[in-house]
Amino acid sequence: MPRPLRLAFAVLLPLMIVRPASPVAAAAVELRREGDRIDVVIAGRAFTTYYFGASIAKPYLFPLRSAEGTIVTRGFPMVSDIPGEDRDEPHQRAMYFAHGDINGYDFWGEADFPHWSSHSASTFGRTVFVALDEMRVVPGAGIIRAQFNLAGPDGKAIARETQAYTFSGDDHTRTIDCEFTIYAGEKPVRIGDTKEGTFAIRLVKALEPPAGRMVNSDGGEGEKEIWGRRADWVDYDGNVAGENLGVAVFDRPGNWRHPTYWHARQYGLLSANPFGSKEFLHDRHQDGSYLIAPGESLTLRYRVFIHHGDFREAGVADAYRQYTEHK
Repeated sequence: MPRPLRLAFAVLLPLMIVRPASPVAAAAVELRREGDRIDVVIAGRAFTTYYFGASIAKPYLFPLRSAEGTIVTRGFPMVSDIPGEDRDEPHQRAMYFAHGDINGYDFWGEADFPHWSSHSASTFGRTVFVALDEMRVVPGAGIIRAQFNLAGPDGKAIARETQAYTFSGDDHTRTIDCEFTIYAGEKPVRIGDTKEGTFAIRLVKALEPPAGRMVNSDGGEGEKEIWGRRADWVDYDGNVAGENLGVAVFDRPGNWRHPTYWHARQYGLLSANPFGSKEFLHDRHQDGSYLIAPGESLTLRYRVFIHHGDFREAGVADAYRQYTEHK
């Protein structure tokens, strides 16, 4: 390779991970921090807000919007007066990363809503903000990286976690590349086998069947063919506020136990969970847990792809292929 091309490649390589999936020109991204929240603006329009304050049990993004500005995630419990919204499972925020069994503590459920969990109040954990390590904009993308402690009910940290997001978009799509890493300290960290996890989005009611549709990369459709099954991706699509759109989650090749299991429900829960094989397979001989040795870590990566049109019109399968090609 000629030297000028080698130099150009060396400059472009670090930016490849944040390049949007669509070939359409990437829109400008803005990140605006105000206290314990960061607003994400794409092409001059509000996209989402990252909340990470000490008053909440776990950080989350809310709401998520399409490129046209249509809200695609449930408002409850952040907003409680939206007509027609379900008020079940209040711990299911708009978009979040959490698991129901880490060293025996429940980080998926929340102590404020014990009725919705099988755990006692003494076993709820909290994901506690420590530091914002990165907040920057590059051409066509915005990047956030934050550090948290996974704390038990006594407030003591049992592990450390980083959450990293890369936001991008164009005229038709919005994309979030997500990276989550759990670090063990001097003691091991066990991520237990439970269906209650792990990377999740709670979608608006309009996307729920039968009005909406849930499909996976293997052609499965509906909860019976998707819940507890392994697949590269799952997509919800339908008509929301007059816009035909969809929301897909991609499981990154290289993730532990890829393709992942899906804790995806017809009531709008879309969750990737590689740790729940015992419950998903209804086999007590299975053990989906993962042990992080002292001083080691586990990283999981996903992409959220919000698109116009249904999964075929948006080329979700091709978008996933492009995602796998970006190392």
